[in-house]
Amino acid sequence: MTIDDPARPDAADAATAEKPAAPPSRAGAWTALRPLLFRLHFTAGLLTAPFLLVAALSGLLYALSFQAEKAVYAHELSVPVGDAVLPLDRQTDLARAANPDGTVTAVWPGAEPGATTRVLMADPDAPEGTSLAVFVDPYTGEVRGQLPSYGSGGALPLRTWIDGLHRDLHLGEPGRIYSELAASWLFVLVLGGLALWIARRRAKRRALLVPERGPASRRRTLSWHGSVGLWAALGLLLISATGLTWSRYAGENIGALQDRLGGATPTLSAGVAGGTAGAGGEHAGHGPGHPPADPAPAPTADIGVDRAVAAARAAGVDSASIAVTLPADGSGYVVKETDKQFPVELDQVAVDPADGTVLDRLPFAEYPLLAKLTRIGIDAHTGVFLGLFNQLALAALALALILMTVWGYRMWWLRRPRRPVGRGAWRRLPVTLLLPLAATAALLGWFVPLLGLSLLVLLGAELVLALAGRRARTR
Repeated sequence: MTIDDPARPDAADAATAEKPAAPPSRAGAWTALRPLLFRLHFTAGLLTAPFLLVAALSGLLYALSFQAEKAVYAHELSVPVGDAVLPLDRQTDLARAANPDGTVTAVWPGAEPGATTRVLMADPDAPEGTSLAVFVDPYTGEVRGQLPSYGSGGALPLRTWIDGLHRDLHLGEPGRIYSELAASWLFVLVLGGLALWIARRRAKRRALLVPERGPASRRRTLSWHGSVGLWAALGLLLISATGLTWSRYAGENIGALQDRLGGATPTLSAGVAGGTAGAGGEHAGHGPGHPPADPAPAPTADIGVDRAVAAARAAGVDSASIAVTLPADGSGYVVKETDKQFPVELDQVAVDPADGTVLDRLPFAEYPLLAKLTRIGIDAHTGVFLGLFNQLALAALALALILMTVWGYRMWWLRRPRRPVGRGAWRRLPVTLLLPLAATAALLGWFVPLLGLSLLVLLGAELVLALAGRRARTR
């Protein structure tokens, strides 16, 4: 994201800006488009930068929260490695004894030696939207503690609080507007800034990538602003795209488009005979031969967690990182891999609790391509796809966005405009450019609603300022 002031460009740009616009028949597409892009980039950047700054600061905290969580909750998460691991059923019983008011819903065995087993419970005292995680030493059976756990990633209170700050500023649904607005404009500002920077420096390839040295000045600030923006552009575009996938308004459109293109995420069919389809998700059951049955009470026989895991292992669930969802409402056990790091292991198996029969399998390899890309994109956005490297890369992108925002405001402050240049640039565009641009803006505004609405606000403000300026000149 870049903020450059079109009202006060450098000397060469200022000379160009003061010249009357060339007739459309003689003006190249870029010559006609550049003032409008300058104006949009400057105005949108100036107004949306506060949202981007908050998103970047909270995103930086979130990228660092994974390592902080390991340190803050070390007692609950890790134990000395013992000689033998207790059966999962035994560990689950110990967790129930520690919290008899809770109802066990899932068991997450430790993914590596020295990691505790996490037994998740539905508990009336847990904060809304969370489960209560009881941490059990898999070697001794000692209960190491109990903490609220949020989401499929098992975020503990510290990371959950930071995630809420980044997602909606802890304001609930209204607060999500800020993050969606930031994601909606980020790709526009990045692409516009790239076009302006590359065109400005096209004769000096080294200056594209390497900031200028010398005394502090607006020119040097612009050089750092543009060079860092170029290095960070691809990552910021990915952040924008993946952030929009689970936004409130644009996310619905993206999900609908993905479904129409055959990229919906499949789900496992875990209904047992005489019961309801169990471990559902966003879409219909996966795989043939498992139609929904009439609702009926779940079977009373239960093979237990250990035998369910053994059946899933035999069916191909071989990752060390797994989650076991217990039977409920006529569904079977669901054993799924949870290793989202590259190479991704997210296979799932449903197991009949009565006899250990495999009800359904859902290998990650069978996901549609769009569903795979969506999964990987979201995991990269949340910092788990490439582990620590992923988290450090996110922190670097967040820091780059913070610096570019500060540099952008500094450039505007150093060259504050007395007479804005570029206002009304859209009126000087030839029809052959104006119509395609208007159509593109309308399509983007429909697909990304907050971008469209805020763009209308900016256009309305431009018209009001233009009318005010015209009246002032006629007095």
